[in-house]
Amino acid sequence: MTLDCLTFPENRMIPTPSLHSAAFSPPRLGLALASALLSLPVLAQDAAPIARVEITGSNIRRAQAETASAVQTLNAADIEKSGKSSVAELLQTLAVDNQGSVPTTFGNGFAAGASGVSLRGLGTASTLVLLNGRRVAPYGLADDGQKVFADLNIIPLEAVERVEILKDGASAIYGSDAIAGVVNVILRRDYQGTAIKGNYGKTKEWDGRDARAAITHGFGDIDTDRYNVLLNLEYSEKAAIWNRDRAGRGAVGRSDLRDLGFSAQETLSGAGAITTNNAAGSAVNGNVRNPDTLDYYNRGNLAGAGFTRTFPGAACGNFTTHPQGDPGGGCLTDAAQQYGQIQPKQKNINFFGRGAWQLTPELQTYAELNLYHSESHSATTPSTVSGSVGYPGGPVSNAGVSLGAAHPDNPYFGTAARLRYLAADVGPRLSEVKSTFMRFVAGIKGSVAGWDIDSALLYSQNKVSNDLDGYLQRDVAFALLNPSATNVERASLNPAYAALPAGSLWRIAENAGLNSRELYAALSPRIANDAKTHIAQIDFKASREVAKLDGGGLGVAVGAEFRHESTELKPTTGTERGNIIGLGYSAYKGSRNASAIYAEMLAPVLKSVELSGALRADHFTDVGNSYTPKVGVKWTPVRELALRGTFAKGFRAPSAAENGVGGLAAFSTASDPLRCALGVEAACDPASIAVITSPNPKLSPERSRSYSVGAVWDPLPRTSISVDLWQIRRKNEINQEQTDTAIAEGHVARDPSTATGIAGDPGAITAVLANYVNSAQTTVRGIDIDARQRFSLGSDYGNLTFDLKWTHLYKWLRTEQDGTQRDFAGTHGNCDVSNCMGTPDDRINLGATWERQNWRVTANVNYRAPLDNVLFKNDPDGCATHFADGTDAPRGCRIASFTTVDLTARWLATPKLEVFATIQNLFDKIAPLDPLTYGATGYNPLDYAGAAGRFISAGVKYKF
Repeated sequence: MTLDCLTFPENRMIPTPSLHSAAFSPPRLGLALASALLSLPVLAQDAAPIARVEITGSNIRRAQAETASAVQTLNAADIEKSGKSSVAELLQTLAVDNQGSVPTTFGNGFAAGASGVSLRGLGTASTLVLLNGRRVAPYGLADDGQKVFADLNIIPLEAVERVEILKDGASAIYGSDAIAGVVNVILRRDYQGTAIKGNYGKTKEWDGRDARAAITHGFGDIDTDRYNVLLNLEYSEKAAIWNRDRAGRGAVGRSDLRDLGFSAQETLSGAGAITTNNAAGSAVNGNVRNPDTLDYYNRGNLAGAGFTRTFPGAACGNFTTHPQGDPGGGCLTDAAQQYGQIQPKQKNINFFGRGAWQLTPELQTYAELNLYHSESHSATTPSTVSGSVGYPGGPVSNAGVSLGAAHPDNPYFGTAARLRYLAADVGPRLSEVKSTFMRFVAGIKGSVAGWDIDSALLYSQNKVSNDLDGYLQRDVAFALLNPSATNVERASLNPAYAALPAGSLWRIAENAGLNSRELYAALSPRIANDAKTHIAQIDFKASREVAKLDGGGLGVAVGAEFRHESTELKPTTGTERGNIIGLGYSAYKGSRNASAIYAEMLAPVLKSVELSGALRADHFTDVGNSYTPKVGVKWTPVRELALRGTFAKGFRAPSAAENGVGGLAAFSTASDPLRCALGVEAACDPASIAVITSPNPKLSPERSRSYSVGAVWDPLPRTSISVDLWQIRRKNEINQEQTDTAIAEGHVARDPSTATGIAGDPGAITAVLANYVNSAQTTVRGIDIDARQRFSLGSDYGNLTFDLKWTHLYKWLRTEQDGTQRDFAGTHGNCDVSNCMGTPDDRINLGATWERQNWRVTANVNYRAPLDNVLFKNDPDGCATHFADGTDAPRGCRIASFTTVDLTARWLATPKLEVFATIQNLFDKIAPLDPLTYGATGYNPLDYAGAAGRFISAGVKYKF
């Protein structure tokens, strides 16, 4: 479980605080000395030296861990007790993480292969992630094609000393773009000796292998040898978990949910259903449209109206054993279950090295090097031949794809007929993402003329390549299915197609074995894109005490930094002209210089009152200047109680994806109220649509105001409670226009040829046309509760500790430019951001740890509150999804809550050998049904543990 340095005895960073400087009672002491010092007299503490440390959110070294800002700290022991195998996995289970985080398991997202945290649900771009207090190059692939963020996977687990999370937002010290807060990962500064660690785990289904190995070596004593070198190397790999291997596990991994009350006429019936006049899904054996009536019939239907040829070999039973029953006569399969994944295959290698040399007694030079490489392999369903796409030049409708009049597989031989086909013969769509990250820092720190200084040069970059297989070339597919003069002319510009024998045809379904390897190479070649980001930075900071006040020394700090940022994402081959069926477009390019100066003050004006303040001035070459202050106050009326509050302003400049050169064409889900009102039932429920969004050079920066007020109370020596109320108001928020708003305003492209026989039907939406805009504002308000209780069970029975982390959202209110408001707290919205995973209004982490001699056992409970299955509170359209009988789905229009229990155990067999084991999702809870999200199939991405099932791992660690 996570622990908070503000409230928990073990996490105090004051080995021996004095009575006068400590805000709380003597039991709040450092981990190493806690049990011993509890029995010492208070006067002995007064005589001890005071250790001064730097806490995230401040550059002024101090003797107290309690600041005006709420800072949650996780040390190495906390990470071990969580049972998570990476910092990324742990951060995404925290109560402070919410809507918009990016899980590594989202292998089909724009940012596949990476993992990002979203504090307060404000998005990954508003959470600043630091390594040792300095920035890292962001991941090359922006989430949702827009949000630039730091990949948490780059963090070397065994090199982590602690993780500090500044929760009150808008850091005037590290960067005003930390609107939602700061995650500062502090790596080890020195190490002596050698340690090796290995662990291995699998799910109860014996898949999802998670294997990890690490070696850490350090030599040199900075005090006696004047140097220290630390080297850490880690390797990890995860095996894929397939949807098909979770058959029978509720709705997990299934897109055909008819047995749960949905119908074949919705998007929750797998693939291949014939839904209404002039509308059909893509069948594994092909659905073909009657040219006269516009009704679709399955190719395996021997009594199709108007068929001039029949195909007994195309019988549905020759392709699948999946349960049938489509009233429209389609051939149903569950392609998502058959081809999709719960977890992609991934391999990572991570190196961290640090060297320090004591130049003089006052000055130390240091250098750090991080190297990281990952490979992620994900799979999804085969392509359909009719998936429409968007690109900056406009939407491309593929609804008109047809079997030519002379195509031998056409039931309407003699007349061209539209085709809806799942290209299983081509195979699943595959993605191989390779990411290489580098970060180098060289600096000097120490004491000069009474000032504590630290200055460094930093260079960091990330390169990403994404190779894709199984995607269809539009021009080639059209020509091979219907070799009209126009189609052939367009496809002939493709050398691979031009090299095929004249008159080549793509034979489908039962006749796919007649296709040559060369035909498939022309139809579905490997395509790719590349991305690169980098940061070059120089910084300097200094701090000292300048005067004595009644409560202690008046501390001041000043700093400056200059950095150059650049990013470029090249479009995936063919998407720049809309030629890849069913694949969106994302490309951007931009660079800028940013400079900043800042100053900070810490003033203990009275023994019980501490004031703090900071001011930062930023200049960006593309958007101008920003001035962002932060002030705080802490009042300690009695030793057991501290009251605190902060106010801060924030500023986030648009990223290159938002105001640079490029654009975005992606997919989301939405209903079509216009067609629904006309009686087109299939348009009443959310379906996949293309969304084309263009960069906007006129965007204004985002600006924020953050407020927090709270208390830390130690009513008893072994009891600690902290409560913090907070609010973040972000103005000029940079978003895509709301999809449903754009649809309601008619900002769409439609294909009239898909219209039904219903009068006035304008045809299906091909794409929603949107821009990045500055929305009026978002207001997020909530409360954090941290509590801890420790019991001594006696010398023979050890200690028992309970801790609680609870974040509740009162509101997550977004106000559009026209004044309309939508509160997403506790609902399934906002579905315009990553995964459409919803915005839980309660997330709770509860832990119980028993420690005795060389044993430690921890049980962790992680809770996600239920979600109203509406797009926002009081949505007049009501429930977002419905059962076949028209009632709300799920029952009560609610996504059920989800709770898991994780169990970890550690046994120190010898002073050098440690054995540990973890059981995650101890009771094998099944993730509840979520029919709306597109980040997973049948379940919410937040509930990954309930999809994968019980997971068991064990390992050893040996120190030389």
